[in-house]
Amino acid sequence: MRRKLAAGNWKMNGLKAALSELDGMEAAADGASEVLICPPATLVAAAAQTAKGIAIGGQDCHANASGAHTGDISAPMLADAGATYVILGHSERRTDHDEHDEHVREKCKSAWEAGLNVVLCVGESLAEREAQNTLDIIGGQLAGSVPDGATGHNLVIAYEPIWAIGTGKVPTTDQIGEVHDFMRARLEKRFGEGVGRSVRLLYGGSVKPGNATEIFAVSNVDGALVGGASLKAADFVPIIEALNASAG
Repeated sequence: MRRKLAAGNWKMNGLKAALSELDGMEAAADGASEVLICPPATLVAAAAQTAKGIAIGGQDCHANASGAHTGDISAPMLADAGATYVILGHSERRTDHDEHDEHVREKCKSAWEAGLNVVLCVGESLAEREAQNTLDIIGGQLAGSVPDGATGHNLVIAYEPIWAIGTGKVPTTDQIGEVHDFMRARLEKRFGEGVGRSVRLLYGGSVKPGNATEIFAVSNVDGALVGGASLKAADFVPIIEALNASAG
C-alpha cells in the first residue's frame, strides 16, 4: 500500500520567520499521509531541527559529492543538514539552468548514494501539450532521468505540466489520469510490477484547497507537489487534510 505524500516546494521563498508555519502543519501531518516540506537551502538545517512529524528536503543537489563547484550543494551536505528528500528535475531547474535528463539522472544517483529519497519532476510545455506530444515527452523524461535501481523507497515521481505551474490553470482530471496511468505502466514495464506499483506518483501544478479533493480522487495520484499554497499553513493544511481523507 503506497502511503500518500503531501510535498511542499517553497522555491526561493522564506526567511527564518517562515519556519513558524511548520507549527501549523504539524497537527495535519499526524494523519494518514506523509508530509514533506522543501525550504530554501538556507533553512534546511533549521527546519530539520524544528519540524516534528514533517520530513524536510532540499530543492536540488549537485551530481558530485564535493568539489570546486561554487554555490552548489551536494547530496551528502543536504543529508548532513537533516534532509531526507531532494527535489530533482524541476522544470524551473531544467529551464533556468539548462538541466537535461542526463544531468538529472546523475544527480539522482548521487542523492541515492547519500541516502536521500528523490522527488523527480517530469512535465510538458504548453506547446508540447497542444501538439499532442505529452506522453512522448513524459516517457522520454522517465527513461532519461530515472537511473536503474529505483524502488518505492527511494523514488517519487511528480508530474508537473509546465503550463500549469503557478498559472492557476489545471489539467482536467482525465488529462491527469491519463498521464499518471501512463507513468505507472512505464514504471511497471521497466522495473517490474512490484517496484512499478510501489513508486508514489504526485501531481503538481496550481494545486489548491479548492481543487485538491477532485485531484486526489484521480487514478494513480498518490499526493501532490505543491508550490505557492505550501508557504502558509492556512493554505497547505486543507490540502493535507484532503489527502488524508482520500487515504482513508
